[in-house]
Amino acid sequence: MKLRQVWGSVIAVLIVTAVGVAASDDNQKTVAALDTQYQAAVKANDATTMDRILADDFILVEGDGTVSTKADLLNEAKSGRVNYEHQEDLEQTVRVWGNTAVVTGKLWGKGSEGGKPFEWMLWYSDTYVRTAKGWRYVFGQASLPLPKTSQTAAR
Repeated sequence: MKLRQVWGSVIAVLIVTAVGVAASDDNQKTVAALDTQYQAAVKANDATTMDRILADDFILVEGDGTVSTKADLLNEAKSGRVNYEHQEDLEQTVRVWGNTAVVTGKLWGKGSEGGKPFEWMLWYSDTYVRTAKGWRYVFGQASLPLPKTSQTAAR
């Protein structure tokens, strides 16, 4: 193989790699923004935005084993039974593998449910999949609330 062909191949690999890294960075930013938008929608009981982001076959598994579907979360939002003062990420990391992205972080929730106050912090993982309609939130898993000493230190 001639030196010119070798350099041409090396340059082609570098260009493809750079494009892949840039696309991955764009996907990370897109999914991070979408997950933040989802948390804001939960805080506002905005079922319309939640419906747009959640996949139809969405499942959430909570630390106590409770399993919720998209319909469950939308009905909860529409009921207005939970009112959030805070529903926000304190830490967020997004990892992308092709058409799948996983968001991990700590979530701080504070408000009232059925008139009773609550405050918790927990770890979560949210899985998004790229579809023909864009990124959709397909699976969530949340830890049990962290001990109060960990919650205070993290804020």
